[in-house]
Amino acid sequence: MHNETDYSNERILFVDDEPNVLESFRRALRGRFSIFTALGGSAALEVFKSDGPFAVVVSDYKMPVMNGIELLSKVRRAYPDSIRMILTGYADLEMAIQAVNQGDIFRFLTKPCDSADLINAVKAGIEQFRMTNAARELVGVRRIKDGLEGTLRAFTRLVEFRDPYTAGHMDRVAEISALIATRLGLDSDKIQGLHLAALVHDIGKVAVPAGILNKPGSLSEAEFSIIKAHPLVGAEIFQTLETDWPITTIIEQHHERMDGSGYPHGLYEDEILQESKIIAVADIIDAVLTNRPYRPTLGKEEAMKILENEKGRLLDSASVDAGIGLIREGLILGDTFT
Repeated sequence: MHNETDYSNERILFVDDEPNVLESFRRALRGRFSIFTALGGSAALEVFKSDGPFAVVVSDYKMPVMNGIELLSKVRRAYPDSIRMILTGYADLEMAIQAVNQGDIFRFLTKPCDSADLINAVKAGIEQFRMTNAARELVGVRRIKDGLEGTLRAFTRLVEFRDPYTAGHMDRVAEISALIATRLGLDSDKIQGLHLAALVHDIGKVAVPAGILNKPGSLSEAEFSIIKAHPLVGAEIFQTLETDWPITTIIEQHHERMDGSGYPHGLYEDEILQESKIIAVADIIDAVLTNRPYRPTLGKEEAMKILENEKGRLLDSASVDAGIGLIREGLILGDTFT
């Protein structure tokens, strides 16, 4: 069964200079909306101050001292989100149309106004009000997310001063991860969170001595223990980050492996976030396809071979298949992305 949209909590203000007209609005719309009334323009502005804001304000045109257009112009300046409508007689129809065309008024209603028409008009106004606010909230969220990306990129720049390879690596892994996620069909919001986490996935390496990070050859057990702590350090750095994305967990898990042989917690398969599985594949792709301080790039054939060998055992199969496909199609070319 279809449930009708609930408008009962939406605040609607009716303005008229005749008390009987205002009372008729109350009777006709009782229970459908949260109704407020004001006897004239000056009273309406006072009601806005004491009880506003309102989703919709409906005003009569012909009122003494302040007519409806003058009132709604003031409302527009002080409360721009409120949807404005005007009631007018047929004699004033041309004026009402002009008001609509000027953009001050959302809709005009002619007197006498049928209850059904009035209800439908108010509902349309409420929907417009809701869409306007939703759009504004979306813009706010995007600004917050853009600001977060700027903050995370600032962290990568700090690392770059200490270890240029690590910073460049994180940028590239973020790009590769986004390509893999797109190939896997992840939604855009999840991809954005993944991209941000990948930008700082190795941030914990700030606690690793540069001599160990760039050491040619094998690491000692003690040195590797220091390296293995970097996901925990990275997660700790961002543990107070307030975001809907699991950035801290993604960072912490990006070295976990499907068979439980990864670190720091030895997680298995579904215990690992999908985003972390993707970064694990992107991490290897970048490591193989780029020059390291101690060796040149190994090339795309070697990258695909390594991925295929670790598919399903260490690395997520779907992410591996996506990564190999992107390499084969020339969409991942080491330091360059097409």
